[in-house]
Amino acid sequence: MSPGAGGPLLLGVRHHGPGSARAVRAALDRVRPRAVLIEGPPEGDALLALAAEPGMRPPVALLAHAADDPARAAFWPLAAFSPEWVAIRWAQARDVPVRFIDLPAAHALAAPAEEEEPDAGGPGALRVDPLAVLAETAGYEDPEDWWEDVVEHRGTGGVRDPLAAFEALGEAMAALRETYGDGGRPRDLVREAYMRQRMRAARREFGDDHAVVCGAWHVPALRARTTVAADRALLAGLPKVKVETTWVPWTHRRLARAGGYGAGITSPGWYAHLFAAPDRPVERWLTKVAGLLREEDRQVSPAHVIEAVRLAGTLAALRGRPLPGLAETLEAVRAVMCDGSGIPLALVEDRLVIGDVLGEVPDAAPVVPLQRDLTRRQRSLRLKAEARRRDLELDLRKDSDAAKSLLLHRLRLLGIDWGVPTATRSGTGTFRETWRLCWEPELSVRVAEAGIWGTTVLGAATAKAEADAAAAGELGEVTALAERCLLAGLSQALPAVLRALADRAALDTDVAGLARALPALARSLRYGDVRGTDAAALGTVAAGLAERICVALPPACTAGLDADGAAELRGHVDGVHGAVGLLADTDPGLRERWSAVLRALAGRESVPGGIRGRAARLLLDDGRLPAGEAARLMGLALSPAASPADAAGWIEGFAGGPGGGTLLVHDERLLGLIDAWLVSVPEGAFVDVLPLLRRTFGAYEAGVKRTLGELARRAPGARAASAAGAAPAGFAPELDPARADAVVDLARLLLGVA
Repeated sequence: MSPGAGGPLLLGVRHHGPGSARAVRAALDRVRPRAVLIEGPPEGDALLALAAEPGMRPPVALLAHAADDPARAAFWPLAAFSPEWVAIRWAQARDVPVRFIDLPAAHALAAPAEEEEPDAGGPGALRVDPLAVLAETAGYEDPEDWWEDVVEHRGTGGVRDPLAAFEALGEAMAALRETYGDGGRPRDLVREAYMRQRMRAARREFGDDHAVVCGAWHVPALRARTTVAADRALLAGLPKVKVETTWVPWTHRRLARAGGYGAGITSPGWYAHLFAAPDRPVERWLTKVAGLLREEDRQVSPAHVIEAVRLAGTLAALRGRPLPGLAETLEAVRAVMCDGSGIPLALVEDRLVIGDVLGEVPDAAPVVPLQRDLTRRQRSLRLKAEARRRDLELDLRKDSDAAKSLLLHRLRLLGIDWGVPTATRSGTGTFRETWRLCWEPELSVRVAEAGIWGTTVLGAATAKAEADAAAAGELGEVTALAERCLLAGLSQALPAVLRALADRAALDTDVAGLARALPALARSLRYGDVRGTDAAALGTVAAGLAERICVALPPACTAGLDADGAAELRGHVDGVHGAVGLLADTDPGLRERWSAVLRALAGRESVPGGIRGRAARLLLDDGRLPAGEAARLMGLALSPAASPADAAGWIEGFAGGPGGGTLLVHDERLLGLIDAWLVSVPEGAFVDVLPLLRRTFGAYEAGVKRTLGELARRAPGARAASAAGAAPAGFAPELDPARADAVVDLARLLLGVA
């Protein structure tokens, strides 16, 4: 509808649609209205002038939050290819008044939680996707394909008859509104009533010579003949809060999430390319893809680009499409440039189809609430942001130091690495931390980017942790996230993370991830969680992890592990063993169940030698494996039937680590078995097992190695006599009580025993 011909110019768009953006620009150039009204919160009118500043570079987002509760906030993102942004810049370039006309954020943020999202329907409402309905009606399975064919492929250098296109889209939406009403979005009726009120005000000032840029879904409602009284009735009694607004940088990756306008798009990088390309978008896109792959050292030549263009065009023709779309170009890239592999294609999808383009806002923009909250906490904790590197040592038993630790851990979870943990120099245990602090200028951008997760450090870290838990693809990611939540004291995020952990653990056979998570939980329980996390919840999670490990570890250790996998699992066995010792007080039966697992590992031939040896050693150290049984297991592991590599792995697992050398010094029977096996290893195999043996025995202290050398020089008969109970040379046949009692007082002093 043209302005002055029965009403204002209504431009129904798809939010973040480059085709809509081009059509809006063409329509405004043709009609040249006296004012432009845009769907958005009116509180942003005062900030519109900043859009013309040289330092403003989309994607950006208009942020509104409640002044007394910064956690209640909403974002309205805009990209360079967003029709709203194009309309704003068109108006500013021609000194045409431009205003936002959507329901004020003061009302939206005061609404109940389930109605905060501008496009949200009520609980349980069946929401209608207009594009999906139109695409299905036209015979398309994918709404994105329909939109590309109908809108994006209407021309790149110019738009043919944009007013007719908007009229046709408005008629289609009118038919949908007749069928589906509010489409499961009852809040839209209130928003549309307010927009009509703002349009009436614009008519009084400019007549009908003004344009309205809004979501196409709203066009029929804005065109409808309604009374002022009816609209006022819908707006009467709306709750209201005081709000603050600002601009914040946004990213293409954030645009891929539904939010703000409720129009999350799956391929913002592709849409940005379609909007910016002056001509030949497919050729330019595939050239860009080739450049990315060459940067990753893949052999891609101009001939590959030419062939990919041809293939994409052929696929489009076979499918009856006017031009190749994203699907056709990606299939051509996979076939021609990636040799059919999905790995380089995933890189293209991540770097180009979505992308990490980060917008910029001018210095004159108000500060983001997250930065304000961070500054407030820095001042209260007396943590000054400085460019120079400095170390900060914290004692978590002190309230102020614990608060500093929580802040730094939460910032790290948000990707704001102001502080990086380093090795503690002044002590060990969970009560001490050492951080290296350095405030880099780039961190201010990180704070602004992290602002999409929330307006306070605590709220943003919580939301980020919950989102990471939901998006984690591997069990190890969730277990690492669980520990980070503990360190950051994110008690509100922990339930969601632990639910994700339980879900992944129930479906995943990767016991390594479970084993990595258990020691941290056990330490928190054993020493008391100095960060204030609920210990009862941790105990439940730790018990569940321990049970899963007990069940899953034996099968995992027999699943055809290579040397690296076996070494990793052996390390996890050590970690779980230590954790079980810490958890034994809360679950007395856990130690018995874990000992049964170790016995199963020690006696199962299909388990790699390193793990079998380690299991036997742990049982022996705990007094749950008699020395004779340990000797029997060693004899089996070092028998001629065992491969030299497996036998060497058993020795490394059994005799490696702290106390291994001392064990051999005091049990010559075990040392004799190793000595006898070692001299029987064939020359060719000896070269292969030598690195393992050197790593095992080379780690012993100098005194232990010297004693073992002396024992190894003895005749085999003397060692046999010692194993049978006879005193070795240089030792008395029986224990001398007087000499033994002389060290009792010193031993008690060393052990701290009264």
